[in-house]
Amino acid sequence: MTKRIRKFLASSALFTLELVVIYIVFLLCLVVFFWLAKEVLPGNELGFDRRAFAWADSINSVFLTELIKGVTFLASRNFITGAALMLIAYFLFVKKHKWYSLKVPVIAVGSISLNLMLKYLFNRPRPLIPHLVQSYGLSFPSGHAMISASFYGLLIYLVYKNVENDLLRWGLITLLSALIMFIGFSRVYLHVHYATDVLAGLAAGLGWVILAVRLLRLMEKYSKRNLNPVVIDGELPVA
Repeated sequence: MTKRIRKFLASSALFTLELVVIYIVFLLCLVVFFWLAKEVLPGNELGFDRRAFAWADSINSVFLTELIKGVTFLASRNFITGAALMLIAYFLFVKKHKWYSLKVPVIAVGSISLNLMLKYLFNRPRPLIPHLVQSYGLSFPSGHAMISASFYGLLIYLVYKNVENDLLRWGLITLLSALIMFIGFSRVYLHVHYATDVLAGLAAGLGWVILAVRLLRLMEKYSKRNLNPVVIDGELPVA
């Protein structure tokens, strides 16, 4: 068996394993979201949510509160909009990768739009306990958790695909994953969301980024295979 064949088989096995893991994670996201939705639909306050608030209150401090206010801003619509625009400009004018520049707005705008639809569908009011920051709108699922999971989840995907140094790649992935979790925790700590809102937001956001990246990847392959020859040659490719 030649070295080229071994390399091909190894890359094929890795690609298959990645797909299996992605599909499993996607299915888990669906299961978690719909299970949580079933639990909160009756409108009852859950014991899990009460315990999460109690634990957050037990570690409350002035320093931690100010830190968390800063962290939660990293998933605000204003910050995500600015970060997405800079990322789009980077892929358009620096890397010149049009499909990456398309993935950013599709995932960011799609996540915000889907979150608003889900909020109005489930119509869950925010927690009644005093909030530590101003908050508006409905509660389920958490917008900050969902948007952070989708936007920073996209960054994790881009890092995994483009950073060659293993130490740097996994360091960035760990840092971004921790940021997503910390943003989710911040919404409970600040009393603006139930823990179930946050978990549902994380599941919906991660599920959305997996679905969107997969669909855009299929569109990219179709474009290169079927549309590019039309643009270059000015005629339909022969079947």
